Amino acid sequence: MSQAKGQGEADERYSTLLNNAGAIRAICSAVEGTLGPKGLDTMLVGPRGEVIITNDGVTILEKMEVSHPAARLLVEVARSQQEAIGDGTTTATVIAGALVAEGAALVTRGVPAAKVVAGMGEAIRAAQESLRSRTRTIADLGDPVLRQIARVAGRERDDIAALVLEGAAQLGRERLSDDGFVFADCVAAKEKAASEVWPGLLLGHKLPGHAWVREPTGRRVLVLADALEPESHGEEALATEAGFRLHLEQREQFRSDLAKLQELGVGLVALDRGADPEAEQFCADHGILLLTRVLRKELQRLCEATGALPLKKTALRKPPAALAKALGTAESLSYDDKLERVRLAGAAGHGRFVSVVIGASTREVGAELARIARDAASAVQAAVRGGYVPGGGALELALAADVERFRAQQTGMEAFGAEAVVHALRKPMAQIVTNAGFNPLEKVEEARSAQLAEQSDEIAVDCDTGALMNCVERGVIDPAEVKRHALQAATEIASAVLRIHTVVKMKGHSVNVNETE
Repeated sequence: MSQAKGQGEADERYSTLLNNAGAIRAICSAVEGTLGPKGLDTMLVGPRGEVIITNDGVTILEKMEVSHPAARLLVEVARSQQEAIGDGTTTATVIAGALVAEGAALVTRGVPAAKVVAGMGEAIRAAQESLRSRTRTIADLGDPVLRQIARVAGRERDDIAALVLEGAAQLGRERLSDDGFVFADCVAAKEKAASEVWPGLLLGHKLPGHAWVREPTGRRVLVLADALEPESHGEEALATEAGFRLHLEQREQFRSDLAKLQELGVGLVALDRGADPEAEQFCADHGILLLTRVLRKELQRLCEATGALPLKKTALRKPPAALAKALGTAESLSYDDKLERVRLAGAAGHGRFVSVVIGASTREVGAELARIARDAASAVQAAVRGGYVPGGGALELALAADVERFRAQQTGMEAFGAEAVVHALRKPMAQIVTNAGFNPLEKVEEARSAQLAEQSDEIAVDCDTGALMNCVERGVIDPAEVKRHALQAATEIASAVLRIHTVVKMKGHSVNVNETE
């Protein structure tokens, strides 16, 4: 009787932790089946029957309906990984889930959560140091290793890998190493179009029907973080003689401002808002491409590429000589009506750009191919910046051995946290092997023993045969930055979940307190 009572009290004491760990486990199960070359796809079904079929971890996590607060934290891990690196979201999620599961098991056995979290932090720092020492560098953009990285991240699509590498070669190593440049943003998909690498920008906006221009007469670029329209007046103001006169004067001023565009040789006007019908007609009559409601990110890229400065519409009242200083320049401008995109090349801005176009049969297929190509582009850029390491879970398995040696030197209860990290680092290879249909306990132990015997971090499991293989020789490699950030993000989220003592709903909702001692 007393034993049952004690068990009930223990369950109540750890109810918040177990509830959160269960939610994390449920989220992990949705993506871990996609890991590795034998991973399968997930079908996402929307409220109106729309369907997405993908094995991209961040897409699955962002599109799936998640209501549990702890589970949302895990989704943030994937989002953080995607924003920082652009690849490795599934690995980060799997490691985070394993850390939470191992940590929760330790806490329920009586190890203080603070000690577990502290031990995890120390062990991950040791793992990061080992990772740095194991990182190999990319010799140049022609390094065969880079092709393998693009191919692995591109789901073994040689055509996509070739396009990404061509784009990387046109950009150059210096541009890829620029912290402010994101290669993945250069990738776009278009149904019923041919795949290509364009040496410039492709601005994806359909022109207004009555403002269609294929070849603009000018080569200057005007960017307005505003609408291209005269000052507006309310109906009450227009009802008065003074108000109507002011309206006519401002309309005439607006026409004068438009005339400056032709005088300055403007061939492209890009806005983040709409345009007045008179402005649309003026641009069409004078061979000026007009793009309305352009995304802020695209406007920034356009400014960087051409050297244009974003202006407000009031800046159009400046004298032409003053206005010219804010204009960008491009050697070629045209509108591709098949792609429904403006082609801009030879820009005279501060950075080199390319556009990688992925052709597809349908919009849905194109969206998935674009995700694959962006992963490949992100992986290539990450490898150029920070080098590469063996893939297939081999690197994590080697790090687990290093952390195990680190754990043997610990004397306090923090050693339990280090032990949790050891088990979590073995999880990626175990999941890859499981998805390939082999026994993870047997195969991971084989790989671990072989790595220790040969003092190598390159040994993993061949998912086709189950035999051991050398990852680097077989071209199974990953960018080191992907691993580095995945470890950091996974540890941060696991530490946050393990330290949650109570969940309380805030004001505005019905009060629900799940309290532990």
